[in-house]
Amino acid sequence: MASTAAYGTWPSPIDAALTASHDGRPEFVGTVGDEVWWTEPRPAEGGRRALVRRRADGTTRSVLPEPWNPRSRVIEYGGVPWAGAPREEGGPLVVFIHFPDQRLYAYAPDGPDEPWPLTPVSDLGGGLRWVDPQLHLARGEVWCVLEEFTGESPTDVRRVIAAVPLDGSAADDRGAVRELTDDRNRFVTGPRLSHDGRRVAWIAWDHPRMPWDGTVVKMAEVTEEGYFTGVRPLVGDVDESVVQVEWDRDGSLVFVSDVGGWWELQRLRPDAVAGAVVPSNRLCGGRSEEFGGPMWKIGLRWFQLLDNGLIAVIHGRGTTALGVLDPETGELVDAVGPWTAWAETLAVQDTRVIGVAASPHTSYEVVELDTATGHTRTIGVPHQDAVDPAYHPEPLIRTFTGPAGREIHAHVYPPRHPERTGPDGELPPYVIWAHGGPTGRSPLVLDLEIAYFTSRGIGVAEVDYGGSTGYGRAYRERLREQWGVVDVEDCAAVALGLAEEGTADRDRLAIRGGSAGGWTTAASLTLTDVYACGAISYPILDLEGWATGETHDFESQYLESLVGPYAEVPERYRERSPVHHTDRLTAPFVLLQGLDDPICPPVQCERFLAAIEGRGIPHAYLAFEGEGHGFRRADTVRRALEAELSLYAQTFGIDRPDVPRLELKR
Repeated sequence: MASTAAYGTWPSPIDAALTASHDGRPEFVGTVGDEVWWTEPRPAEGGRRALVRRRADGTTRSVLPEPWNPRSRVIEYGGVPWAGAPREEGGPLVVFIHFPDQRLYAYAPDGPDEPWPLTPVSDLGGGLRWVDPQLHLARGEVWCVLEEFTGESPTDVRRVIAAVPLDGSAADDRGAVRELTDDRNRFVTGPRLSHDGRRVAWIAWDHPRMPWDGTVVKMAEVTEEGYFTGVRPLVGDVDESVVQVEWDRDGSLVFVSDVGGWWELQRLRPDAVAGAVVPSNRLCGGRSEEFGGPMWKIGLRWFQLLDNGLIAVIHGRGTTALGVLDPETGELVDAVGPWTAWAETLAVQDTRVIGVAASPHTSYEVVELDTATGHTRTIGVPHQDAVDPAYHPEPLIRTFTGPAGREIHAHVYPPRHPERTGPDGELPPYVIWAHGGPTGRSPLVLDLEIAYFTSRGIGVAEVDYGGSTGYGRAYRERLREQWGVVDVEDCAAVALGLAEEGTADRDRLAIRGGSAGGWTTAASLTLTDVYACGAISYPILDLEGWATGETHDFESQYLESLVGPYAEVPERYRERSPVHHTDRLTAPFVLLQGLDDPICPPVQCERFLAAIEGRGIPHAYLAFEGEGHGFRRADTVRRALEAELSLYAQTFGIDRPDVPRLELKR
């Protein structure tokens, strides 16, 4: 029988160290012959990624020993960092990008040699970087996206598709890298070669658009020497976002476009004779669901074509499912299983589809669907309960009403403990979680960071504020020129809605977020009186600085759509920036920052802290050496969580002797 104890004081077996050890998820699945490969996190090994292979006999082992770290920094968020292929002799060959130096390496894991470099090092700016490799063993080369810095500024950069010899001849010779496209497009994805080898397609876009605003599919003929010729645009526009393109065996292109208001599958048939384009066919129209998502990384895949003509798709509205689509009839059959969130990565092998999925009761695992039998099973990184599942939170999918009656989607996680309940008449404290992006969303999955709080008696509400993905383009575009307004209002509407309905304690509301969520958190603390405190992680705090050289190239003009053209509305940048409204700030906060963050650099935090100097606002600043944008090291995650809990405990008057007391300065 549960005993009564004040909310926030409950004991929990989910401590910060346990939570940190389960941080991260597998990514970038692929097949190499009859094997399945993927990357997965290693928080205890300095936050590196490991490349893992699952053999045909079901055994799993790491391909690359420590300290090899397959992870790209192209556009800073990276993308697919490896590609592999079987060979007639010597076992498979894999190419990968090593995070510390960003060079492309080749490796024969069944051979005696160490990985050998394929590309040179450049000391200029951010150097030479690679992503989304495509192996072409018959040509003896790998095709990739090349990001090359041409100066010291983070925006002094060019991107092209390039071919790199597999013999290592380019390891010390930049001239041996063969460029296949020009750099008239600011951004490109990796090339997709047609089945007959005669054509290639890729996606391109330019500033000030982001890839969820407008992209173009380009196509070229491939010469016998492996050059691209006759480059032309096929589909896409400044107001149409195409996020994936693949060749079907009949020579048509299947792609995901949001021209109809939702990211949907379409088919386009380039006319080989006249070069004309037959209008595309919608393969899943009218469902009011997303079959794609924001391209934050290069090479993401929401669908894969099967040899039998069917298409494996990730789709949904809010939550996502893995389904098999018959493009001829439009019939869509979902895989059976508990999963409510599928990562943007799919691979196929004969009748099998492999992806990465999680549910409210399981962490992300590598899942296989056999389309011939309909059977699903976990084949990698299987979920194992770190504690009794009775401590796991139980989510409620909610829709709240915001200003002007607009809908706001959220996942609400009430406090949950098998042996504790709150006293009669007491309402629990709640923390509003603002996701990053802001063009992103909150997946409906088991997250031990959420459980860390709910198992102690602190509720959590994840808000998919206006601007979030998963609900169509109109919902996504609510944030156009309204960043710092709509996101703040929507989070406040959920927080106050929970209080007004008697779910949360109005006097014990907090807000937290990282990156763009850190912005929303700081803006909420300076522009509203809703919250008693907040946890701000690697945030944007000064729009003027971020718009004038204080971030990386990919997002350097993101604010043109989120806030407005800087040249036209400079005053808006100042009016909305938390750094200019610290006079309104009264709530305690903790500020968490990686010192190696090129996206939201520490200078933004330093400027904010200087602005509150001497104002008597309780706060703490924790800066972490070796951490970039998002925390990956186990010790960092542990310290950050404990600091956040201590802030809530001190603010809400909760006794938590099980965590180090966070020293708040004034």
